[in-house]
Amino acid sequence: MGYIQNEDRNQITILPQCIDDYVSEENSVRVIDAFVASLDLEKLGFSKSVPATTGRPPYSPSDLLKLFLYGYINTIKSSRKLEIETHRNLEVIWLLGNLKPDFKTIADFRKNNKDALKGVFKRFTILCKSWGLYGKELIAVDGSKFRASNSKKNNFSQKKLEKNIKYLEEKINEYMNALENNDSIEKESSSLTAEEIKKRINELTSRKALYESYKETLEKENINEISKVDPDSRLMKVNNNGIDVCYNVQTAVDDKHGLVVDFEITNNPSDQNQLSEMSIRAKEFFEVDQLESLADKGYYNAEDLVKCEKEHIIAYVSKQINPNRTGNRDFYSDRFKYNEDKDEYICPCDQRLVFKRKKEERNVYANYEACGKCKFREQCTTSKKGREITRSKYQDFLDIVDSRTAANKEKYKKRQLIIEHVFGTIKRVMNGGYFLTRKIPSVRTEASLTFLAYNFKRVLNILGVKEIMRKLSTI
Repeated sequence: MGYIQNEDRNQITILPQCIDDYVSEENSVRVIDAFVASLDLEKLGFSKSVPATTGRPPYSPSDLLKLFLYGYINTIKSSRKLEIETHRNLEVIWLLGNLKPDFKTIADFRKNNKDALKGVFKRFTILCKSWGLYGKELIAVDGSKFRASNSKKNNFSQKKLEKNIKYLEEKINEYMNALENNDSIEKESSSLTAEEIKKRINELTSRKALYESYKETLEKENINEISKVDPDSRLMKVNNNGIDVCYNVQTAVDDKHGLVVDFEITNNPSDQNQLSEMSIRAKEFFEVDQLESLADKGYYNAEDLVKCEKEHIIAYVSKQINPNRTGNRDFYSDRFKYNEDKDEYICPCDQRLVFKRKKEERNVYANYEACGKCKFREQCTTSKKGREITRSKYQDFLDIVDSRTAANKEKYKKRQLIIEHVFGTIKRVMNGGYFLTRKIPSVRTEASLTFLAYNFKRVLNILGVKEIMRKLSTI
């Protein structure tokens, strides 16, 4: 028995008579085409949405928007790669009607329509809300680090700059001594002439001056680091205790179908103070009186939780446990029990810690005499005076949040199911864990395309092509 035979490449065949025959009725590109056709591009603010009466005709923004949406859905983000797809991809050829814009035109479209592209993401979320795809009762908020278009090599902190400057000074001195003594400084430089040594000294001096200018910028602008390629990006901790130059992408996701409600781009590695902002934005979008919000311990911040409560947002947040300096779990701060009636703490050794003083907006409790006699002191504290426990002025409210979270463990467990799926899909399946563009405004635009593509894929799976086409036809 032979194999299934392929066709002769040199044999003339009859291809479909029209481009539409290349794409089936169930193909998702038809949804992309219908969705973009439903948009008022002029109202969204797309440049060239109204063509000029004179000059060379431009590409329609609707065609370029279709191309970008298709690209992000199918993990093709680069403008150069999108240009290639216009020549070989039958779906793209159908979607654009055989138009073939060059990569510069494609890239400029994204660059020149930042706000408009963010508006397209917002428009799709409004459609999802009108179709009943948001539960509008429970959301999860979380942040994830997305790599910036800036290598660690081109990121400089004060410490790194001082180290580099010191190294360059040592090398310059070595070359200067070699030049003065007419001697070689190392094996590989034994063949260097005096002119070549002078050239290297000039190169090192120029680099030193550059690093010193970075150092002056840090001091002048009172910032901790500077990124040479993408100035808005920052060095952040990522998975597996590594570090990379990133942006912190904050996201709010609805519980019903796992659709993204809203997002924000920050260059602050910390998640604190972001819970109220993301939750309030989601609540206003849903137009509801109350909303429940889930977040991990990175969002455990008293002022932020109080703000949520004032805005009728019921937050469920895992409590942060502050360790002692000895690292002994039996003497962590949560092992000290507060007695509200007597305004004192009871330590794990049953000793009373009483109020001593105020420290900023916290009360300090201690019992130095008991600590001096305690046989477990070295396991409890490294302080010479003895152990101190501080209590926030918001602690009574934090106790309510802790009790509420503990009483709703099953609900809190949904947090990972709701939001981790989003980041996992975008980073692993959609290859979207990094940004090609630079600076926060452009990065925010790129993120809006990523989250639009994610929501689009989710809705395709939830409703299917035919149902979405039906709904879009009624707009």
